[in-house]
Amino acid sequence: MNLLETLQTLNSLHGPSGDETAVAEAIRALAAPYADEITSDTMGNLIVHKKGKGPKVMFAAHMDSIGFLVTHIEENGFLRVGKIGGITPADVLHTPVRLKNGLQGLITADAKVSDKQPKVDDLVLDIGAASQEEAEKAVQVGDTVVYNTPTFAAGSRIISPYLDNRVCCVALLMALEQIQESENDLYFVFTVQEELGLRGAKPAAYTLEPDYAVVVDVTISDDVVGANHSGSSRLGGGAAVKVMDASVICHPAMVQRLEELAQQEKIAVQRDVIRGGGTDAGPIHVSRGGVYTGGVSIPCRYIHTPTEMVEQHDVEACAKLVAAFAQAKL
Repeated sequence: MNLLETLQTLNSLHGPSGDETAVAEAIRALAAPYADEITSDTMGNLIVHKKGKGPKVMFAAHMDSIGFLVTHIEENGFLRVGKIGGITPADVLHTPVRLKNGLQGLITADAKVSDKQPKVDDLVLDIGAASQEEAEKAVQVGDTVVYNTPTFAAGSRIISPYLDNRVCCVALLMALEQIQESENDLYFVFTVQEELGLRGAKPAAYTLEPDYAVVVDVTISDDVVGANHSGSSRLGGGAAVKVMDASVICHPAMVQRLEELAQQEKIAVQRDVIRGGGTDAGPIHVSRGGVYTGGVSIPCRYIHTPTEMVEQHDVEACAKLVAAFAQAKL
């Protein structure tokens, strides 16, 4: 599976939190050759099942993205927007965006405020409409909006919107491709609405009742200029075995097992500790009577901006480690 091309495919689709159907359909098609069964639940989580008689293992990566939602159409044709998920207004000024119907535009700010310190309420979407009447022919209140920036390689690194978390969806697909034989009962779950509070993983874990879970998500990269050390990982350091974030303290046995497998398979790894933020591991590890939960993260720079960055070798290491855990005796 070509990492860059698959990312470009997924990011060409509309998939903000709450409207992930197009992304789910694309992942379903990509996963089909490696699955015994693929289903969707009421929330929209996509569940790819490789049957086995051993312990039940759940791998999770969320497929939704942050974005915007149209809240009002002004008389001059500009659109007021609200945020879907964690957006810092200063990070998105003058960013090209698109709506589900293909209409393109630009995020800017109300001229009455400083471009340097706008609030979400100051953001407006310019779709080139000259009047409210013209805008209403193309847009409705409630329409959702996503970044429309490109996905491209810069040496061995990839710059793209929505690496959080589409790159981890690709990593799970790459792991599926690599699995040769396993006694474990494997469920690869592509979850919804993670960006709105880890919503999709909770019912998925409740229904599946896994014995073990491994959550794959991006993590803060601590190698940028002036880093405040809110994370421990760096680009190029390999797959990041999660120890802790604000939503979970991973089970020590899971941390140990993942690191042992990495050593056995000669996979580059580092540790992932972040002070804030959370992943689907949060609701999964406390589901029902509790689940042995770990995480394999991909270091990422500029998270939640229109231009995130990852190292391809880290993605490959993540996929290898997930495949190793899937095939391990548990």
